Amino acid sequence: MSRLHLSILCALAMGCAAQSPMTDATADAGPPAAPEDASSPRPDRWVPPLEEPQTCAQMDILFVIDDSGSMRHEQENLTDNFPRFVEELEAFRTDDGRSLDYRVAVTTTGRDLTEIMHHPLGDIRSEHEGPNGAFVGVEACGAPGAFMQGGPEIADAFSCVANVGTEGAAIEMPLLMLERALTDRVSDGQNSGFLRDDALLAVVILTDEDDCSDPSDVIEHSSSGGSCDLERPSVMPTDHFIEALDRIKGERGRWALSVIAGPGPGTCESDFGHAAEASRLMQMVEDSGDNAVFSSICEGDLSTSLVQAIETFSTACEMFNLI
Repeated sequence: MSRLHLSILCALAMGCAAQSPMTDATADAGPPAAPEDASSPRPDRWVPPLEEPQTCAQMDILFVIDDSGSMRHEQENLTDNFPRFVEELEAFRTDDGRSLDYRVAVTTTGRDLTEIMHHPLGDIRSEHEGPNGAFVGVEACGAPGAFMQGGPEIADAFSCVANVGTEGAAIEMPLLMLERALTDRVSDGQNSGFLRDDALLAVVILTDEDDCSDPSDVIEHSSSGGSCDLERPSVMPTDHFIEALDRIKGERGRWALSVIAGPGPGTCESDFGHAAEASRLMQMVEDSGDNAVFSSICEGDLSTSLVQAIETFSTACEMFNLI
């Protein structure tokens, strides 16, 4: 092989600077001496400076609360324990010692939907209405705007807003309603102004069923098989929603997730009642990475789950990249 070919291969494979072909004299002289500072970057390659993550100063917190018929006690427990959640938010400090600028919004798992249950004695048709991802309760609870601004007094407002009722459909779709809250409802103006570019998006999902996100306007099922058939082709894969959050915030490190649901296997029991195994929501958490946590709704007290949520959000905020 010629020295020219050897030089070209060296440049391609090792990124070394081009050199003139060696003479016999230089070949016998041995390898060239190392530069005085071998750790410094070579002049032919620009090396970007390393940037340290900066603690975020803003957090946009969205609660997606199951509003089906079995959720009354869970909603009450959530509002009872929310002051502890606020205490942790109020105690958080940014890199320069400032308090966290946070806001809170609430939507539900419900949407406009026609449900047809096939029964041996005849079909049963039900019409459901829901907020379809729109933020709820704020105006009715005396707070201005579509969401609540952070501060110690937010606990009282949240106790009112998070009481979303139990009239929603029994086919819970927290992931689809999460996506619509941050896309469709932002585009049509109902949830506008909530998302901030430099804020960590923090999501809390509370449900006693698994996610059954299906964009179909009419859902049919048998009375024996249950309302959520995860084998139905129109049920959306969980990775769709991870990709949607990545697009909304620009990168994985700018959003965090807490799911409070049934851990399985099978159903679990608590003072609230029972909760189904939320296998899809557990998969969502697992695939989302370090900024996500799954807690059991069957603990009997949601204070532990809310503390785990705020710890996850605080860690994500500490690693938030403002660049």
